[in-house]
Amino acid sequence: MITLKQIKDLIEKSQNPLIFFDDDQDGLVSYLLIKKHFGKGKGVAVKGKPMLDTTYLLSVRKYSPDLILVLDKPIVEQEFVDKTNVPIVWIDHHPVVNVKGVKYYNPRIKDDKDNRCVSYWCYQLTKDNMWVAAIGITADYQKPSFIKTFIKKYPELLKEFKEQKETMFNSNLGKLIRIFGYSLKGKTEDVNRNIEVLTKTNDPLDILNGKSEATKNLLVRLKPVEKEYDKILKKAVEENKDKDIVVFIYPSGKYSFSAELSNELMYKCPNKFVIVAREKDGEMRISLRNPDKKGYDLPKIIEKALIGLEGYGGGHTYAAGASVKKSDFERFLSVIKEELSK
Repeated sequence: MITLKQIKDLIEKSQNPLIFFDDDQDGLVSYLLIKKHFGKGKGVAVKGKPMLDTTYLLSVRKYSPDLILVLDKPIVEQEFVDKTNVPIVWIDHHPVVNVKGVKYYNPRIKDDKDNRCVSYWCYQLTKDNMWVAAIGITADYQKPSFIKTFIKKYPELLKEFKEQKETMFNSNLGKLIRIFGYSLKGKTEDVNRNIEVLTKTNDPLDILNGKSEATKNLLVRLKPVEKEYDKILKKAVEENKDKDIVVFIYPSGKYSFSAELSNELMYKCPNKFVIVAREKDGEMRISLRNPDKKGYDLPKIIEKALIGLEGYGGGHTYAAGASVKKSDFERFLSVIKEELSK
């Protein structure tokens, strides 16, 4: 496994790195930490699926990088690597996979229980922009190791780290987490414009309050996203008030909110298993959340539910995702429910 020091040396020597990152807060923050610290790197959000595949070779050809970084993606297809004549550094914290031709950093190689998120490792790599790191780490349902220092430095963002969900949904740090998440929604050009603002802004209160012209415009652009999310969340809560298992299915629209919905439904529907699914292109894109203090192992449950089906899935013990054909969704769901009843 490559070391953080070796990764740092490679980035410093690189003239034109290309950075692929997952389209959630952990992926975005990981990219921002590297971009802000090293002052270089073209970022490309890998949207809609867990793998970096050959469709992204177009970006490689377009930007002609001398180094590729892959951040927080659970799968990098071997064909993508084989067709890329550029060194690839891959930092991840999902279950370990074997891909030839990459420089791989994953804490789970040494200890399978060590799933500290990529935002954490990129902060260890840079030791810079603590407030940005706190957003990514907390959004990935982990507690920043530097939380006491963070609270002293940014009391306006967080006065104390309470229960994880309380911090995410009832603090200014939580508001920043939502802003970062909304920034990844919509058309590619809008997402790129949003990320550009976050890259150039060094004051979290500027982002919260729209102090500058750039951040003010960012918040205006994100307002329709927030409005749409609130409408769907309200419907999800109303439909699942009295249910033992939260199951919410919503149609494909301008934005995908599955991860955000499943996270907040855990907060609003405590101690309930949460399944959120969105229909798109004949498939059901599924986000699953395991309630605290329950002994379920999400990846193993998903693995059983996928037997005999065309689809994929995986993730962490408490948060995971999957995708199956629409025609197989009820069968997938029934196996999940059967496993939860054991």
